[in-house]
Amino acid sequence: MKILIACEESQTVCKAFRKKGHAAFSCDILPCSGGHPEWHYEMDIDKVLCWDWDMILAFPPCTHLCSSGARWWPEKSADGRQDAAIDFFMKFVDHPCRKKAIENPVGLMSSIYRKPCQIIQPWQFGHGEVKTTCLWLYGLPKLKPTKEVDGRQQRCWRMSESKDRARLRAVTYQGIADAMADRWG
Repeated sequence: MKILIACEESQTVCKAFRKKGHAAFSCDILPCSGGHPEWHYEMDIDKVLCWDWDMILAFPPCTHLCSSGARWWPEKSADGRQDAAIDFFMKFVDHPCRKKAIENPVGLMSSIYRKPCQIIQPWQFGHGEVKTTCLWLYGLPKLKPTKEVDGRQQRCWRMSESKDRARLRAVTYQGIADAMADRWG
């Protein structure tokens, strides 16, 4: 299958699908950090979204949409950042690809678009963290937990402040990436 992993510079999901034999490609405006630039399109998503894909997995930025930043929503709404983020998310919803998933944390899209099809946690896939993750699925089955573990800590929120903090928090947990490749690949 030819798979687009949109808004993924880490290549975690891309590599999980590659291990299953699929022609998966990541795309982000940032250079890839996953070690396989030959599988990465460093460009605006619009340039590759129009290509013929069998599946699209999208991880649109959540900075202006997630509930953890709700206190800034009025400011972001007033200056247009929130509307731009909503439009970007909806670009994937409106894409005609029959098999697709859109990932985002709990936030605005659950109320202005619709509730997600599934909500998952890293601790359901072998990681001892809590990071509520919503999935909007089209033509794909829900993920099945692969390895429930204890520990359930909010580690990602306690990361030290750095210029890479947002990027590191956005990286998909390996157990979730593997479950996606197993279930949808």
